[in-house]
Formats: sequence, structure tokens, C-alpha cells
Amino acid sequence: MATTDRQATTLALAHALSAAERGLAVIPLSRTKLPALRSPHRDDPAPSRCHGECGRFGHGVHDASTDPSRIRELFAAAPWATGYGIACGLPPHHLIGVDLDTKGDTDSSAALRELALRHLFTIPPTVVVLTPSGGRHLWLTGPPDAVVPNSAGRLAPGIDIRGAGGYLVGPGSRTRHGSYTAAPGTAHLAPAPCPPALLRLLLPPPHAHRHVHATTDAHGRGLVQFVLAAHEGQRNTRLFWAACRAYENGIGAALVGPLVEAARETGLTEREARATVASAARMTGHRP
Repeated sequence: MATTDRQATTLALAHALSAAERGLAVIPLSRTKLPALRSPHRDDPAPSRCHGECGRFGHGVHDASTDPSRIRELFAAAPWATGYGIACGLPPHHLIGVDLDTKGDTDSSAALRELALRHLFTIPPTVVVLTPSGGRHLWLTGPPDAVVPNSAGRLAPGIDIRGAGGYLVGPGSRTRHGSYTAAPGTAHLAPAPCPPALLRLLLPPPHAHRHVHATTDAHGRGLVQFVLAAHEGQRNTRLFWAACRAYENGIGAALVGPLVEAARETGLTEREARATVASAARMTGHRP
């Protein structure tokens, strides 16, 4: 391994140990931002549901630890690691990550401000991590009894949420595209509590019986129009967001055809559109 890689691994381990001192459970990451250790069950004939009970490393976020000895063992098993991930949803912080992306024409910061105005909440001073692409990760904490799920674009296009079972790339990590760094003036802060109004938006909607036809007529038309209004660079993001909302409202299956047709009118191929809708179905726990 090159000297620069050894230095990156040493630096990542140092940052990971520092995060663990603050009660944040960590795992080593590769330059691709994925867990550095491959699953020990990857060659098993049947899919494994092991979350580390076997005692071996390679279970992703389930390997995360705050124990310095175990962290050193994890990094020793992955000497190619150049970063570290911080597990979300675990005590004592029950970390929630708000990932503001900058891809295409998406202005996720403006979308978050719009949500804050609409739902009357303010993001308090908290840890902010700058990504190599120009995005930002906001660190918030949740209550112990709230299980915030991971989501992509559920709140608004360009806003992803890292919750239980997810992880955030820690500041000081190096990836193929650059380094993650703490925003000036935020490194010394503790993750701030998630505003209650925002937390309500992040939690899954309660299961309730819905009148599908009425919802399809009213809400469904709005989702289709949202897709039709997409410009180049927004098409997949808008389609994914609309499909997620449709499945969450119980009208996903009914809207597959209209959403795909709307996406085709914006320039996507039918294959691209159906793949995006299928991804939304999986993300929201439905069968495509």
C-alpha cells in the first residue's frame, strides 16, 4: 500500500477514535464510502440475515463500535480504509443525518428552508460536515423511542435522511472525490436535538385506511404534474420523489402508469422511468 494510503488510514483511525470518545459508534470505510470490510457471508448459497452474531467482521453498520480496542481491530482488518462511517440511530445520541445534496439543478438548501418556513421549525446550531461535491451533512439527535428510517428524496428532492441502520461519512475521511471536513465553527458543537416539527416529517406516517380513489384523483394529479414540470437534470429526482410519495399514500400501484408516461414526456425512456419507480417502491417497503 502506498505511503499516502497508509497515512490516510492512520488519519482515519485517529478521527474514528476521536468520534468514539464522543459516544459515536464507527466503522472503517473504503475510498468508495462503502464499508471497507466485505461480508463473510458473501459466498453463502442463501442470503444471510446475520448482523454480526457470527462474531466475524464485515456486517457493515452492525460492526460499529465505540470501543477503542474493537475499532483498532476493525481498521487492522481493513488496512486499505481511508475513512470512517458513523452509525446513526444508536444511543446515546440517536444520530439523524440530514444530507443536503447538490447534484444537477437541485437546490436542497432552499428546499429545506421552504420546509422550515412551511412547518415552522428552525435548524439549531449543530455539527455540519462539508462533502467533496459541495453538499452538507447536518447532524441532529432524536429521542430514544423514535426510529427514524433512511430515505432518499422523501422530504424534498435532494434531501436524504440517514437514520436507523444508516451511517454518515465522518469528517476527516478521504474518498475518491475528496475529503469530508467539518464546517468552520461547528466541529466543537454537539449534535443538536432535532426540532419536533421536523422529526414528525421524518417519522413514517401512521398506518391508516385510505380512500384510494379519492386520493388518486386529488393527490395523484399533483404528483403527475410535479413530474411533468421537471427540467433536464431534475427528471429522475422528481420522478423518484413523486413515486415515493405515491407509495407512502397507498396509491403507488395506481400511479405507476401515469408517472411513467409523465416521465417519458420529460425525456426519460420508459425503461429508465420504470426502474426509478421500482427503486421508489423498494425504498418505501413495497414490491415493485
